[in-house]
Amino acid sequence: MLKYYFINRFDTNLISKQDRDTTIIYRNYQTYNLDNVLKIKKYCRKKNFIFLLSNNIKHAIKFNLDGAYIPSFNINIEHLSYAKKTNFLIVGSAHNLREIRIKEKQGCKIIMISSIFKKNKNYLGLNKFKLISNLTDKKIIALGGLDKNNLKYLNLTKCSGFAGISYFEQKKGP
Repeated sequence: MLKYYFINRFDTNLISKQDRDTTIIYRNYQTYNLDNVLKIKKYCRKKNFIFLLSNNIKHAIKFNLDGAYIPSFNINIEHLSYAKKTNFLIVGSAHNLREIRIKEKQGCKIIMISSIFKKNKNYLGLNKFKLISNLTDKKIIALGGLDKNNLKYLNLTKCSGFAGISYFEQKKGP
């Protein structure tokens, strides 16, 4: 099962507790710091984590990262003209069918759909999540409100994995 851990800061203690198949996504929008991006890249390469940069495909390509994450609010398609390595991964997030179609046009190979369990303004619940995820042929990742108790319900969906923050920060160690 694919796992995506969103980080807002570079903390080796939290990153090192993750399973080796966890993808790290750096999405610090307030204090975006290129030095941090390079530090995280170096650490992730050393520990064999896949590293994605959020909302800045140009820098992800420039710094030879593994890929980029496009948040739901980003509807830009100019990155389609950029020269990228063949295995460059583009992951996007969506909350509804319209946003899923935008992510497909943006060339996302994987789409995160939220919120499956977290009861916020984008709350879908299990049934709506299943309905929406069946409307695309892209790999689907569940996002929002996941914990050790409700993780088993993902087997009822066609999702390929899950993403979040709190689930990964609760981990005790490898």
